[in-house]
Amino acid sequence: MHPEPTGAVEERALELLSATSHGRLSMSLRALPFSALARHAVSGDGVLLRLHRGHGYHHACDGNVVAYGADAVTLDGHGWAVQFVGTARLTHPAGHELELLGRAPVLADGAHYEPAYLRVEPRFATVHTLGGGLPAQRDGSRPDA
Repeated sequence: MHPEPTGAVEERALELLSATSHGRLSMSLRALPFSALARHAVSGDGVLLRLHRGHGYHHACDGNVVAYGADAVTLDGHGWAVQFVGTARLTHPAGHELELLGRAPVLADGAHYEPAYLRVEPRFATVHTLGGGLPAQRDGSRPDA
């Protein structure tokens, strides 16, 4: 295992998150751990999350430390998993950020979908890989080369 400079793992985590659209937001709900599906978009040094307001999970997250994770695994078993923790804050995304998130669903559990948005800046991240090492970076190079 090669030591990485501070921030390198967080940067790599954000880069990998850009390759997928959904993940799991984990929080404390009634003093118990709980995870919920969320749509994400990388924006600057943080992650913008969209989840259904009707469940009320955004209230449990606002101002609190949360964990967020996403992954991508191919049929041949190659892939990656990212997880980070940071403080979540309710936010009103700018127009270009809404475009990054794409269209919202129409329904959530049979009810009209109403979006709530959280912004999280990763403070500690992990990146795990399966298969032949870290996937290539956007420029085609490998970070460990």
